[in-house]
Amino acid sequence: MEVGVVKIAEDRDFEKLKKLYDDNNDWKLDYNKPDLSVWTKHVPGISFKMIKIRTRFADVEPETLYDVLHDPEYRKVWDTHMIESKDIGFFNPNNDIGYYSMACISPLKNRDFVLQRSWLDTGREQLILNHSVFHKDHPPRKHFVRATSYLTGYVSHTDPHGKLPVWLVNKITQIFAPKMVKKLHKASVAYPEWKKANKPNHKPWHYPEQIMAPRIRVEDCVKSVEEKNMKNSYVDESHLKDQIAKDMMIMDSD
Repeated sequence: MEVGVVKIAEDRDFEKLKKLYDDNNDWKLDYNKPDLSVWTKHVPGISFKMIKIRTRFADVEPETLYDVLHDPEYRKVWDTHMIESKDIGFFNPNNDIGYYSMACISPLKNRDFVLQRSWLDTGREQLILNHSVFHKDHPPRKHFVRATSYLTGYVSHTDPHGKLPVWLVNKITQIFAPKMVKKLHKASVAYPEWKKANKPNHKPWHYPEQIMAPRIRVEDCVKSVEEKNMKNSYVDESHLKDQIAKDMMIMDSD
């Protein structure tokens, strides 16, 4: 799946994701604890590293984690970094496009994304992947920086598009990832009880007849007029690097 390319995910796209997860060649182990490991990998032509996380939630069913990652109402409960998330539309029962914005650590500007999400449930395994695309009705918002997800699934490869040292962005990612996993574990443990009280039978990712989003037109999945006219989509935050590095040291010691 390529940035900006909208298409129905195929088996080979999910196989590529699984291969990245299973194959540790060319990956560097940066964080290793009994319950959590984090690897990073350089990708040719891209400054920012790809990151891979491996963990085990012994007290969580795979189907529960799958539901947690899908459920937009529950994400409002556990994802404290989320500012807004909404459906733009869907292609078929396993592919949609959505908008997501997130709060970044101060003093960085907040980031937002337009993402195509694709998922597959074979009964034996559940897979979700996303990548950045465009939509003519969803230009970059004022006071946000439009970030790029090259690929997010078991692995994550994201460019935040801020003029910061690459080493610092990579460091932020390596610190943030384990903390996000711990938060996701806590959310997964609590989800079954929460869901019982919050539309327990409403799961459009399992039951396509419940999908309420409009049907996406591929011809609408192009850059907005604002994006086409933008000369520079980057924002210079380099003057913040010393303060951010200090904050990272505090986070890393938590």
